[in-house]
Amino acid sequence: MQTALTERLGCRYPIVQTAMGWVADARLVAATGNAGGFGFLAGAVMTLPEIEDGIREIKRLTDAHFGVNFHMYVPHAEQIIDLCIQNNVRAVSYSRSPSADSVRRLKAAGVLCMPTVGALKHAVKAVELGADIIVIQGGEGGGHTGSVATSILLKQVRDAVDVPVVAAGGFSDGQDLIAALALGACGIAMGTRFLLTQESPVPDATKAVYLSTPPEQIITSTKLDGLPQRMILNPLLSRLEKASKLQMLALAVRNGLAFSQLTGVSVLGLLRSGLAMQKNTDLTLGQTMMAANAPMMIQEAMVNGHPAQGILPSGQVAGVITELPLVAELIERIMTEAEQTLARVQALQQ
Repeated sequence: MQTALTERLGCRYPIVQTAMGWVADARLVAATGNAGGFGFLAGAVMTLPEIEDGIREIKRLTDAHFGVNFHMYVPHAEQIIDLCIQNNVRAVSYSRSPSADSVRRLKAAGVLCMPTVGALKHAVKAVELGADIIVIQGGEGGGHTGSVATSILLKQVRDAVDVPVVAAGGFSDGQDLIAALALGACGIAMGTRFLLTQESPVPDATKAVYLSTPPEQIITSTKLDGLPQRMILNPLLSRLEKASKLQMLALAVRNGLAFSQLTGVSVLGLLRSGLAMQKNTDLTLGQTMMAANAPMMIQEAMVNGHPAQGILPSGQVAGVITELPLVAELIERIMTEAEQTLARVQALQQ
């Protein structure tokens, strides 16, 4: 199945594995590439040496093309860009921190720029800054997300930009792929579906919560950092929903210090990054200050295996997922279902 996405990324199938923090590690990215999809390494929650090790490990495990995700306003962003260029990384993904200079540098080196957006205005701005491919994520998607449904946002962005558009938010099977292509997308991007695979590093106890949660318990909240995020309504999120602004600010300070220690970036460096991001986006100072809340609380569930004590970012599609296949099995099944769906639709013309 050839589309603008497969042609530009050099993958066999128009299926992208998104860069989920603490989840999209080298093993998952390599498994996706070996199965014909395109995976992104979750560099946004990694130190510079960890990103370098991750790139090296992916290249050891696969000859397939892959991408790296990171925030362009972290103090070591230029060094991450150096790594991507030196290692011939096919694409980079980013979201809330576009940097025109960084985009120009990447494009000059032949690295495709592939941001994820949750609103029409952000898609238009991203293309103005030089994006080669746009990933739109509708409100059904997990983690930071917009308020517009995927099907509507896809139509809006498709008609407003002149670059290929990938659809994300609510996809898990071959029927979804054909539906997205029919609406004008060049492929689909999935996070939650890849989180729930054998190669995903998420602990079994955490995966079990995802598999047992109905769609109506996967809600959107602004509590963590003032921006809408879709998560499973677990005991921790229930408590946070009742917390005061002062309590959330104190939590942000504690998580900010922990994030500084984890990434090796000084507190001053994080503050400078936050101010730079605020200056070039529509985030408020409060939202910027609380940015470390999500990654640190997600780590508790995704790395430490304590789903009741951490945050569980999730697309609503988790509510219809019931098993944990190998990545190769998942992608093969999606493509088989896509072919069957396309044949069924074409038969209607006879």
